[in-house]
Amino acid sequence: MSKKVLVLPGDGIGPEIVAAAETVLNAVNERFSLGLEITHGLIGGSAIDETGEPLPKATLDAAKRSDAILLGAVGGPKWDALPMASRPEKGLLGIRSELALFGNLRPAILYPQLAEASSLKPEVVSGLDILIVRELTGGIYFGQPRGIETTESGERRGFNTYVYTESEIRRIAHLAFQAAQKRQGRLCSVDKANVLEVTVLWREIVDEVAHSYPDVEVSHMYVDNAAMQLVRAPKQFDVMVTGNMFGDILSDAAAMLTGSIGMLPSASLDENGRGMYEPCHGSAPDIAGQDKANPLATILSVAMMLRYSLESQAAAEAIEAAVINVLEQGLRTADIASEGTTVVGTNAMGQAVLQALNS
Repeated sequence: MSKKVLVLPGDGIGPEIVAAAETVLNAVNERFSLGLEITHGLIGGSAIDETGEPLPKATLDAAKRSDAILLGAVGGPKWDALPMASRPEKGLLGIRSELALFGNLRPAILYPQLAEASSLKPEVVSGLDILIVRELTGGIYFGQPRGIETTESGERRGFNTYVYTESEIRRIAHLAFQAAQKRQGRLCSVDKANVLEVTVLWREIVDEVAHSYPDVEVSHMYVDNAAMQLVRAPKQFDVMVTGNMFGDILSDAAAMLTGSIGMLPSASLDENGRGMYEPCHGSAPDIAGQDKANPLATILSVAMMLRYSLESQAAAEAIEAAVINVLEQGLRTADIASEGTTVVGTNAMGQAVLQALNS
């Protein structure tokens, strides 16, 4: 039976980078006879403009019928004046929640060809290969109660609730330990257990789950120290697991170690391996429509999709090899350019990957 892929270009640079990635997906679909059924939908600001909602029912229904989803990006200043509950980002949070996409995998790999593009010295980051496992459907982004209220004194007060259940922590911990088993066998759990009770529980549960994985070396680190260590000595990490908010922040920090956030793909998985795949960067409205965006994170997200949800390891490896081939040729988008390289646009970079894939 064929597998279904839903493509959601979204906003800003989303349509451009997704177009480049979809061309690559179509090529491997044909080359490896994958028989994928590819459909398209609306999400975020583009969905608001068309339907008045950031996550239309038609999109959610299509997502529930799909084996994998490829997303571009959502949001932009055009919709910033909307009420919080109606903004484009609610479409992204909504689809994660509705599909129970609890586990976010964010690899931060420094390709040797991009060592000069990193914000750190090459000797600090050369050989970098970190996997950040971020819990995606709990924590402060989803906790209730939340809101802005006016107190009896007339002062406004904003509040959010940081909450995790034991089962949510166990679920993401198992995913992280299993990922570590397939890598170097080291897992660092990041929390703020010296201040936040919810992360005291997080640490206790991670230690309990660790008993099931004696082959994995587990450690704990406060999030402020983890941020410092990512900059000081990033290669000490193999797999990092943390909650929703901390993972959001740390994965973006790790992005600059790799040369550009435009190089970071991600996978958001449910308990059965169905997933949504997207670049870690945002919609970058300042360069939208200018053929300047880096499509490589989105193309590498397609590779992750093939590996984790569509069960085609060969196709995933072919895409990754094509990306390396293009970097070896010295082709760069502006965000990863350095002296002696050739700067190309979004479409040209996508076509170069396609050519390398077909060669």
